[in-house]
Amino acid sequence: MKILVVDDKLSVQETLTNLLCQHGHQVDVSTNGLDAFEKAQKNDYQLYIIDHLMPLMNGVQLVKNLKQTEHCATTPVLFMTTQGISEAESLPEYTLFNDVITKPLNNEALLKKLYSLGAVPSPTEFTIIAS
Repeated sequence: MKILVVDDKLSVQETLTNLLCQHGHQVDVSTNGLDAFEKAQKNDYQLYIIDHLMPLMNGVQLVKNLKQTEHCATTPVLFMTTQGISEAESLPEYTLFNDVITKPLNNEALLKKLYSLGAVPSPTEFTIIAS
């Protein structure tokens, strides 16, 4: 699976990249929504993992733009936020997200979300390899 991770924090980028690569995925990284939107227009990703608050273009605006782009519109989105699930659920754009996870990331919760989106094997088969 080809996955685009969009987050302005290096530690989050590294955590997600390491975890996804351990499961055989190809991962591209963007530090802001504008760069991510440009990459999405040039590549065919099977999953977007997008942070909420970023410079240049925030995660909500990025998701809105992706959903209006023909070849990106049906690609699943895992939305990450530090503001809590209830805050994300109150966003008018909430229905554009396939799932939401809070930060700081919890590996077990993250793996369950990735499983629900088809990016990792069954939760009973999880193996977290220390990096």
